Amino acid sequence: MNIMIITIQNLIYLCIGLFAGFMSGMFGIGGGTVRIPLLNLAGLPLLSAFGINFLVIPFSSLVGAMSQRKNIARKIVTYAIVGGVLGEIIGATSVGFIPTLTLAIIFVTLCFIVALGIHSGKIIPKLAQKVKPTKKNIFISSFFVSFITGLRGGSGGQIFPALFKSLGLDTHQAIATSLTVSIFTAFGAIPIYWHRGNIIWLPALFVLIGSMIGARIGSKVSLKTKPFWLEIGLTILIISLAFITIYKAL
Repeated sequence: MNIMIITIQNLIYLCIGLFAGFMSGMFGIGGGTVRIPLLNLAGLPLLSAFGINFLVIPFSSLVGAMSQRKNIARKIVTYAIVGGVLGEIIGATSVGFIPTLTLAIIFVTLCFIVALGIHSGKIIPKLAQKVKPTKKNIFISSFFVSFITGLRGGSGGQIFPALFKSLGLDTHQAIATSLTVSIFTAFGAIPIYWHRGNIIWLPALFVLIGSMIGARIGSKVSLKTKPFWLEIGLTILIISLAFITIYKAL
């Protein structure tokens, strides 16, 4: 009976990994947006869900980034990585110091600004033409996003694709660059959760396997999908994140 229960649990973790990995590869997100709540729903403590999520992200994001390597914005990716890693480390070590409501307000505001930025070329074309993916803009925005999401147990990957799109990269470049940056930002938080003992290894293994397979499939689908539909998907994802955050904060 115990073997049957353990087997079912591991299959659930594998399926969670597959779904989160697919979303990661498809939209360039870290996958934590999907992975963390589902792992928590499956019975894992929230901090363990955070820890497993960070452990999985580098591997699933690497699979996705390799599949989309031709689209990586190589001129600015280093600045995004450095800013993102610094923000992630400070954010992960500062968990609990900023009131939840304040953090929620900042995050929701950021989500709506980024969602607007995705479509700025159509809504406010003159302003959109002035926004360029400069090294300075990329560094500062990556730091800020990683810091805020690090406080919430994320890697920044949930917002990076939309952020990079709003800063002037094309949709496929934004997704590929986000996957690359997510590999490194997660490494900034893994030692912290490892040291705390939050990573449960058996569930992590099955989530990891599922996530890598899902990321490969998602990346292949993403490359064949028109930018318009990817932009719509990113917008829905970002707005959903905002409303989920509002709901949890109430």
